[in-house]
Amino acid sequence: MTDSIMSKAATMEIPINSNGDTGTLPEDDSLEQAAKVQWSLDEKVGSSRGNRDLQQVMVSGPNLNETSIVSGGYGGTADGIIPTSSIKGPAVHYNAEFNKGIPVTGLGSNMHHSSSSSSMTAEETTRGVAVEKLETMRKWGLNTYKCTKQMISERFGRGSRTVDLELEAQIEVLRDTKRKYETVLRLARALTNHFYNMVQTQHALGDTFADLSQKSPELRDEFGYNAETQKLLCKNGETLLGAINFFVSSINTLVNKTMEDTLMTIKLYENARLEFDAYRTDLEELSMGPRDAVTMARIDAAQQQYQVQKEKYERLRSDVTIKLKFLEENKVKVMHKQLLLFHNAISAYFAGNQQQLEQTLKQFNIKLKPPGADKPSWLEEQ
Repeated sequence: MTDSIMSKAATMEIPINSNGDTGTLPEDDSLEQAAKVQWSLDEKVGSSRGNRDLQQVMVSGPNLNETSIVSGGYGGTADGIIPTSSIKGPAVHYNAEFNKGIPVTGLGSNMHHSSSSSSMTAEETTRGVAVEKLETMRKWGLNTYKCTKQMISERFGRGSRTVDLELEAQIEVLRDTKRKYETVLRLARALTNHFYNMVQTQHALGDTFADLSQKSPELRDEFGYNAETQKLLCKNGETLLGAINFFVSSINTLVNKTMEDTLMTIKLYENARLEFDAYRTDLEELSMGPRDAVTMARIDAAQQQYQVQKEKYERLRSDVTIKLKFLEENKVKVMHKQLLLFHNAISAYFAGNQQQLEQTLKQFNIKLKPPGADKPSWLEEQ
């Protein structure tokens, strides 16, 4: 009876709809009994086979090339086993809990390792830059504190300072000379502006006299003489303006470039002197304290900083001395030429000696701009 039920259950077809649910079957107690028997047999066979497979896995370990996939439904035989060694493609790890295949390849792990390494490298670089900036700020703050303390001590007469009497006297002379030359430059520019206005007035006056000489027959000669005189004075005035402009340009270069460059070096020298005295005072204070291990280490560090500041101070002091020497030589040479030019041009103009005035400009290689050279052409005005 049981054999007939088993054969009948094996030959029955169970329809499956699109969702995997069983279709509507007529109630049959014999079929249900056969299914229950078959289910229990499958569980016994599967559990015994699973135990043997588990023991084998625990002994030999997993091997992806020999992994098998069971094909078939309940009660599948060995004919439904498909060896995966013949399947080509990436290895697949199966999650037994959810029955979902999750492909794991070497590329993903390499990319994860590479991204982790790059992020660690970027983080280390950022941390290094931050540490470097903090160290720079710490040194700057410490140096500013020492220099400010030294400056206040000197100003209130409690601190000592390093003084080079000869060099300090030369620096003071230079500053006084610069102030006086700035006064000469300001007055020379004012003279140029006033004289330019006078020349323009003479030019307008000469044009008016020439126009009146044409419209007043009874005063033609008188207006004509005055027109010629004003035009001549205007021409000589433009020549003198060329000489004065050259004088002003040379004095401006001497004051605002050559002297200013030397004064900038002097400023660097004074800052180095202040830093040198600040670290010297710090070393002296540490030397007067106790001589334990920590203090000796601080004294060694202060000694090294003192040597660095001393070398910087001496180097800048030498630079200032050399620049002051060359500046004095250059100043004498430039002013000798410019003062001679200014004297000869002014004397020739007010003496009415046009030939000597033009000769003075040729002597100093001064070229005058043609009339109207400062005005833009009609093409540039468009």
